[in-house]
Amino acid sequence: MSSNLYVGNLSFDTREEDLHELFTGYGEVVSAKVIMDRDTGRPRGFGFVEMAQEEDAQKAVESLDGQEFQGRNIKVNVAKPRESRPRGRSDNRW
Repeated sequence: MSSNLYVGNLSFDTREEDLHELFTGYGEVVSAKVIMDRDTGRPRGFGFVEMAQEEDAQKAVESLDGQEFQGRNIKVNVAKPRESRPRGRSDNRW
C-alpha cells in the first residue's frame, strides 16, 4: 500500500526532480510534487512525496526528518488527510 509524505521547510529552489531523487534512496517513489502558489507561481516551501511501500516511507521519515537538504533542515512526516473546507467566499456576502 502506498504512503503519502509531507515534506516541509523546502528551499524555494527545490524542484520536483530533486525531491524524487532524494526519496528514491529509500524505495520506489510514485510521485513527487512541490506545491506552487496559485497567484505568484512561486514554490510555497513544501511538497508531497508518494512512496509505493509504507515500510519505505517510514524509513524515509526516520532518516530524513530534520536533515539538511539544499541548505534547509527539512520536515518529513506522514501526510494527514486534507480537511474539507467550504468553497466560496468567507465573508458571507453572496
